[in-house]
Amino acid sequence: MSVLALLIPTSIGLGLLGLAAFLWSMRSGQYDDLRGSAERVLDSDDEPLPARAEEKGE
Repeated sequence: MSVLALLIPTSIGLGLLGLAAFLWSMRSGQYDDLRGSAERVLDSDDEPLPARAEEKGE
């Protein structure tokens, strides 16, 4: 029973910490543009990536 006296406040504290992190992320705008970020990954760039130094033989 003495273990429950430690585990219950610890679990409540971790739950409150997770809730605070979620509320912070909501207020800082982390979830504002979900669709735009997903579509931005799929956009192709017209310019090729610059060659690395190993490929040039340097």
